[in-house]
Amino acid sequence: MTVVKGRLYLVAGGAAAAGVRGPDPAVRLAIQGTGRDRPSVAYVGAASRDDPGVRRRSAAMLRKAGAGIVTTAPLAGGRINASVAAAVIGSADLVFLSGGDVVAGMGVIEERRVVQALRRAHRAGIPFLGVSAGSIMLSRAWVRWSDSDDDGRAEIFPCLGFARVFCDTHGEDDGWSELKAMLTLRPAGTAGYGIVSGSALIVHPDGSLEAAGGEVHVFRRRKAGVVQVDSLVPGPRARDTAR
Repeated sequence: MTVVKGRLYLVAGGAAAAGVRGPDPAVRLAIQGTGRDRPSVAYVGAASRDDPGVRRRSAAMLRKAGAGIVTTAPLAGGRINASVAAAVIGSADLVFLSGGDVVAGMGVIEERRVVQALRRAHRAGIPFLGVSAGSIMLSRAWVRWSDSDDDGRAEIFPCLGFARVFCDTHGEDDGWSELKAMLTLRPAGTAGYGIVSGSALIVHPDGSLEAAGGEVHVFRRRKAGVVQVDSLVPGPRARDTAR
């Protein structure tokens, strides 16, 4: 595989549930994309608040896909150390953002003041791999509700923005309701990407997009609502047209 610095791998997760046996193909692509044999991985578990079970499962998944040493950047739980976390992030061959809760994850990395460390790593060309909530955290923004019983109380909040796209992961069973809610709050013409379970959206440094492992549904905000306009499938890359 050609090594391209700065790639972003937005993985939905759920490869096993989608019938994939063995290592998650999209995770394996990210590992191989570093160009290193058994690359070191910085584990950022902010979205799961460094839950030990999530950390163990994620590390096992990464090693199964070909990773070497997986080191935790301690941002939550009982071992918080922002300076150590920044050093772990800056020295890794690949930075991994775990699944969990997007709102909580963004809160943790902002409270611990490691956004700049993550940004430096991205600018230096270190590739990033997100799974589920971690993928959304790498994107432009996400949606939250100040009142979960009132759809009219939805609001958009910024994420890291390394991937200049709006996306959601494994939301096909509910018709991508959260992605559609977010796009409804954006101007007409805005695109959004629904990364189906077992699939990934690879964002290249030039802004072009590539589906891996399976389909990525493409939605667009129209005056009459949000509609699916296309699907990306593994193969030739498509130009990012998100606004």
